[in-house]
Amino acid sequence: MSNICAICAKTSTLITPRNKLRGKYNPAGKKRKYPNLQWVFISAGKRVRACTKCIKAMAKTKKK
Repeated sequence: MSNICAICAKTSTLITPRNKLRGKYNPAGKKRKYPNLQWVFISAGKRVRACTKCIKAMAKTKKK
């Protein structure tokens, strides 16, 4: 099971947080951020892992 959105192919990103100490920013270790993936049923009847941004977009297009 991978951490990739089945609709938009969003994957993880590498961020570099900074620690503020005595008015200056110091580098910290790199961190990997993953997308918020949820299991959802699509119109084809399949169950896929999609990011919440895609789920919100699908909800808006279904109402039309």
